[in-house]
Amino acid sequence: MSGALHGKVALVAGATRGAGRGIAVELGAAGATVYVTGRTTRAQRSEMDRPETIEETAERVTRAGGRGIAVQVDHLEREQVQALVARIEREQGRLDVLVNDIWGGEHLFAWDKPLWEHSLDSGMRLLRLAIDTHIITSHYALPLLIRRPGGLVVEITDGTAEYNAGHYRVSFFYDLAKTAVLRMAFAQAEELRAHGGAAVALTPGWLRSEIMLGHYGVTEERWRDALAKQPHFAISETPAYVGRAVAALAADPEAARWSGKSLSSGQLAKVYGFTDVDGSRPDAWRYLVEVQDAGKPADVTGYR
Repeated sequence: MSGALHGKVALVAGATRGAGRGIAVELGAAGATVYVTGRTTRAQRSEMDRPETIEETAERVTRAGGRGIAVQVDHLEREQVQALVARIEREQGRLDVLVNDIWGGEHLFAWDKPLWEHSLDSGMRLLRLAIDTHIITSHYALPLLIRRPGGLVVEITDGTAEYNAGHYRVSFFYDLAKTAVLRMAFAQAEELRAHGGAAVALTPGWLRSEIMLGHYGVTEERWRDALAKQPHFAISETPAYVGRAVAALAADPEAARWSGKSLSSGQLAKVYGFTDVDGSRPDAWRYLVEVQDAGKPADVTGYR
């Protein structure tokens, strides 16, 4: 994959941490120039109040072999997004890959409250962060992306279309947000087809993000210690895994075959042959249905 994206330009919107960071770094490892955006910089934190910054992500992109460019952007602010795209056009003259990974809703939903008991302010804020940001970003970025055939939009969500259709995601607002992103990918695929572009929805599996590792009180180096608390965590994956899925899609000259579809990192690993950093190929969504949802004891045999 090294050098496969040399000369390509990507925008990873929402690259401060988690899947966005993993995607940006892997696009860089494939040689791309990657604009990484988010609200948290070394000088200013967002409402998430976390230590990860877009500058650190950009530096990791560059160390991986690409060129990382950090731009502080609140993707709810139209003028900021418009200025971002104008900058990419001015500096690069092209955009080949758009990854919409903006989220920031971790502290805004409650698993144990139905719609009528949930904070309406928090729920509506979550929807704005998870849906409006993606729409605004695509609105301004797609005119640049369609200048050349082969442009790719990747909408990052949680859950495949098949899984989400049959499973309530434990919170009205969370369920709506993640399902809406699936449909956004489908709709953009329809509109991009005439311009030679493609759009897909992509979900990681059980992601070992910074926030998830913190939830279990572990680090990436000792993530398996969390299995004592949650044995099914054995099927988890690093952010690099979904990053490699995006890089594989971006390097595939026939990526349009996937346009409009809902994909997972584990599914694409089998097609493109990449692995997670430990050499495994977790297939978390199949595992969730066949093992965890079925009430079986944790056993990743045949799923990694």
